[in-house]
Amino acid sequence: MDKITTKGRSFIDEHGRERIFYGMNVCDKEHFGTGKTDYAYAPEEFPFEKFAELGFNIIRLGFTWSVIEPQPRVYNNKFLTSVERFLDKCEEYGIYAYLDMHQDLYSHHCFGDGAPRWATLTDPYVPFMPKFVWAEPYFFGRACHKAFDNFWDNKKVNGIGLQDYFADAWKHIANRLKDHPALFGFDLLNEPFPGSSGMKVTKKVVSQVVSVTLKDKRIKKSEMISEALGKEKPRALDQYTAEIMAELIPGPVKEIQEFDTQKYMPFLNKTAKAIREATDNGIIFIENCYFSNIGMPCSNTPITIDGKQEPNQCFSPHAYDIMVDTPAYKYASNSRVGYLFDEHRKTQERMDIPVLVGEWGGNAEGTEWLPHVEFLLQKFDDYKWSHTYWAYYDGILEKPVTPVLSRPYPKAVTGVIDSYKLDKDAKTFTLKFTQDKAYKVPTVIYSPYECVSVQTDGKYEIKEIGNAYEILVTTKKGENTITIEYK
Repeated sequence: MDKITTKGRSFIDEHGRERIFYGMNVCDKEHFGTGKTDYAYAPEEFPFEKFAELGFNIIRLGFTWSVIEPQPRVYNNKFLTSVERFLDKCEEYGIYAYLDMHQDLYSHHCFGDGAPRWATLTDPYVPFMPKFVWAEPYFFGRACHKAFDNFWDNKKVNGIGLQDYFADAWKHIANRLKDHPALFGFDLLNEPFPGSSGMKVTKKVVSQVVSVTLKDKRIKKSEMISEALGKEKPRALDQYTAEIMAELIPGPVKEIQEFDTQKYMPFLNKTAKAIREATDNGIIFIENCYFSNIGMPCSNTPITIDGKQEPNQCFSPHAYDIMVDTPAYKYASNSRVGYLFDEHRKTQERMDIPVLVGEWGGNAEGTEWLPHVEFLLQKFDDYKWSHTYWAYYDGILEKPVTPVLSRPYPKAVTGVIDSYKLDKDAKTFTLKFTQDKAYKVPTVIYSPYECVSVQTDGKYEIKEIGNAYEILVTTKKGENTITIEYK
């Protein structure tokens, strides 16, 4: 497998081709949320062949700090062996994987998952179990907040700071897996939460939502109340469009700016340095903080190590519609979520690094929500963004969402991609790119559909992959257009 690095806002392989990655999250939160440490991945239970046939070429492979380091400086090498075996199967099928140190609500002790019990310091506060939505402790859980505060303050356990333990755990992982051909990179911490300042931010958001809802004349209050009291209650939120969202989300917010620049980025720099002491392999991921998932401006900066910018890093934003994780996901709004990803685009442009969207999507019964998935996929294509859908579960590859997720895209392009677009109505896929030299390897386009014709100035061949296809095209220096027509 080619080693992947970065150049500007693109992922690049060893041949200099621009690469795009489509994939899914594989993260067994059901087990990680139990706090048990005897869990291991079973690669023989994952359908690698089918996954690759559907065109997916990357996995965000999740685990928790509690699984990796159940006791201080005691690493779970049995689990890492299962990760290594999983990566072996990834390599066999040409699938990359990046490693995700997952957390939600800081730890199992705070009724989420993430840090081990010994690293969960809540001081005098006792965690409470969420009653309505899983994220309640983020908004008013003092124990959860204190656990994060102590982590960001690098409070010591046995004379060593929590972040130092965390960075060393990543260094241990990197030492163990650094030479694996399927290793794509390191996602250092899922959706970092700022801690006690999060309560202040929550109050600001609630206050702003109430104020705008009451004062903005574009919001029809009587219609909203009628819908809220009717059978289709979620429709009451339809009026929160992108234009309204821009008014609802207060920003830039002092607490988030300070967290991003004074807490989160120094943590990333420290942890990235520990990984780079073990290996130069792999992309280092920068996520946005939890509140930037709802469109709050992100103040992250590129990772630096000893004062120099890390050459191989990417931005990995997350965003979901407010209907996610509910039966009302069929009412997910293109306008709302499109606004969130447009905000993430601004962050990418400021940092000038590639994007791989770490989490997006949702799940619901029926098919009414699938056009929303189509909309987001097209937005990612417009931005040339790679992405991993949340999330893989047993049986998903047979669900109606999978034929939507499995679509034509350019896996590897001999040059700089200008644009690519799937037109389902016209049954065409068009790729435009600029090539600056002759390449010994072809452009590779994945297609789940049988091709009727390939229009190109170059030479091409069509390779079958089970019930899908790869179109291999050799082109010359200059501007190139490849148009594929499907049945």
